Formats: sequence, structure tokens, C-alpha cells
Amino acid sequence: MDDVIQFGSLCVQEPADQRTTQPHQLPIYATSSFAFDNLEEGMEVFSGQRAGHLYSRFGNPTIDAVAGKIAALECFGEAYEGAGYLCSSGMGAISTLCLGLLKPGDKILTQRNLYGGTTELFQKMLEPLGLELVLAELDDLAVVERLLNDQPGIRMVYYETPANPTLTCLDIRALSSLAGQHGAYSVADNTFATPDLQRPLQLGADFVLHSTTKYLNGHGNSTSGAIIGKDAERMQEEVFPALKLLGTNCNPWDAWLLNNGMKTLSLRMERHCDNAEAVAQYLSQSPLVSQVHYPGLNSHPQYDLAKRQMRRSGGVVSFELKDGLAAGRRFVNALSLCSIAPTMGDIDTLVMHPASMSHLRVPQEQRLAAGITDGMIRLSVGIEEAVDILADLERGLQAV
Repeated sequence: MDDVIQFGSLCVQEPADQRTTQPHQLPIYATSSFAFDNLEEGMEVFSGQRAGHLYSRFGNPTIDAVAGKIAALECFGEAYEGAGYLCSSGMGAISTLCLGLLKPGDKILTQRNLYGGTTELFQKMLEPLGLELVLAELDDLAVVERLLNDQPGIRMVYYETPANPTLTCLDIRALSSLAGQHGAYSVADNTFATPDLQRPLQLGADFVLHSTTKYLNGHGNSTSGAIIGKDAERMQEEVFPALKLLGTNCNPWDAWLLNNGMKTLSLRMERHCDNAEAVAQYLSQSPLVSQVHYPGLNSHPQYDLAKRQMRRSGGVVSFELKDGLAAGRRFVNALSLCSIAPTMGDIDTLVMHPASMSHLRVPQEQRLAAGITDGMIRLSVGIEEAVDILADLERGLQAV
């Protein structure tokens, strides 16, 4: 037969890779699978005898490179390298880690003032699968120790610090030590602080989670989440199978956008912190505001702890207006620079009403017990000029 390929077949074939030098920017590997030179190579990669990519749900060069970069940031300055996986969202990261590490009958000890979506995941998805949720004030270490002693089924201590949206800070070193003494994993959601401001693995945590949609990306143009573990072998043997089988993996495009965002992380976080400090000081002086929640204020209950474990205090400020929901509605609707959006960590300033947005489906009694009142407003302070942000907040307060 003629060895010359026909026109229709030529249309289908991949062109030869013309790259002669390394690309300056990370390429997007937009492929669902990877081809082998021969069957033997495929057998070796499938069996694990040889490193290589198989299928993008299992791993992809773009995704793996970005996951490795986040792991390097979280492990910066330490002897261990750790390991990281990128998921489709922060919620995907949480569910993957829990289902990879825990089994029916295990218990998760966590705080009451938790992100509403995480609370819903634990109560509506994981509890029906046989995982029990134990809610407590994790800033009371005596309570934590008592629960760990009394309930040996606790296999994970899960916490956010600073918490969303109350900005409560928890002692990572102490919680990790107590968890380790009782055979439980210490898992820190580091979304608010990022590794630029706080590194939980260095303080003893076993795993760090991120909604990378937020500060790590910083530009609001992709959705993804990350799991970082100190023990690379445990990540491979226990977490990776859950990622692979649940299909919670990230995609190359979102990973690529995330990588571009991380290039300015250090620069952005400085401006976020500068502006948030100015906003917190401004709001704390207003007679219309009953309370400001920000770790950088010396009125914050965990001010000294935050100073010890965080480099700076972050870009999120929450506060409570004296006249509650009615005042909150007038305040938010009068803003023009700040956008009303159910997210945070973008370069522009975002405002949200937790009771009617992020914590809408958390039972009211549970929400109020966690300190999330009807009048609470959460500000994700952006990197605009501080004078413009403050002028917009003044506009909102005048409407109140």
C-alpha cells in the first residue's frame, strides 16, 4: 500500500512539536490523555514502574507544576518538600481530603464559626456517610483536649484561621500538638492568610487547604482549590486515590490562570494588608459601628496570637453595624466603588452580607452561636488607593 498518509487522516494527526528551546511561560497542556511510544512504556507508566502522565484526571503537567509551586510556598524554608494536589474548587479540596483520610465512624472536630459551605458539606454530605461532626470553640484549648480525651473517634481537627467571617484566630501550634498526641490529623484552611502571611505546616499542621480561587489567584478569573501535605508518601497513598476516583481534579486552564495570579501574590498581599489596616482603624472610630473584627487591631481577642503566627494581619475586615440588618442593607446599597460579590481575595474591594449569602443555609441558631450576626458585613479589602476605599465606606455610613 501507499505509505503516504491521506488528506483526511492528515487533518486528524497532531503536528510535530516544533519547540527548540524552553518556553518562558508555563504552557497549557490542553489534553485529556497522553500517548506512549510503545506498549511497554504504557505498561510501565500504568504500573508505576516509570514516571509519566496517563490521563488528565490523574495528573497533567500544567496542573502538577502549579500544585508543586503552592507546596513550595507552604514549605518555604523547611527541610521537607511536601506535596500538593489541585482540585476543581476549595470545596473539592476539602471533600477529597476528608474522604481520602477518613472512614465511617470517624469524627471531625471543628469550630462553630466556620465557612458556611464547609459546615454544609460536613453536615449534609459527610455525616450521612457515617462521619460525625463535633463542634466546639477551638480557641479554648482545655475544651479541645477534653474532647480529644473523651472521644477517641476524633481523627481530624479541622480549622480556619483567621476564620470566615469572624476573623477568629486559632493557635495552630497548640491544636496540631493536641491532635498529634491523640492520633488525629491537624488540617488548616489557610485561604485568608496565604503562605505569604502564615505557614501552618511550619507550626505543626499535617495538611493545608486553600480555596485558590481567592488570594492565590487574586483576579477572580478561575476556580480551584489546593491540598498541601507535609508527608508526600501519605499524600500519594491516601489522598491521591480519592482525587483520582472522585474526579475532583483541577483543569489546565484554571491552573494556568492561578499560576499567573500567584506571580504577584507577595506584592498584592502587602497592599491588601496596608489597606485593610486603614479600613479597620477607620471603622473602629465610627459611632455607627458596634464592633470591628480584624486581627491587626489590639482590640481583637487573639491579637497577640495573630502577631506570633502571622507575618501581617490579612486583607479581610468584618464589622457589625449597630442597627443590624436594616443598617447593613442601607450601607451596602450606597456603595459604588466596592462590589457586592460572594467571594473574597480579588484585587478589587468586595462586600458581602454573610447571614444572607455565605451562611444563608446554616441554621440561624448555629450561625448566631458562632458570632455571625444579622448585621455583620464582611469586606475583602482590595488594592485600590486607600483614600478611594475609605471615601466609599464613608458614603455607605452616611446612608446608614
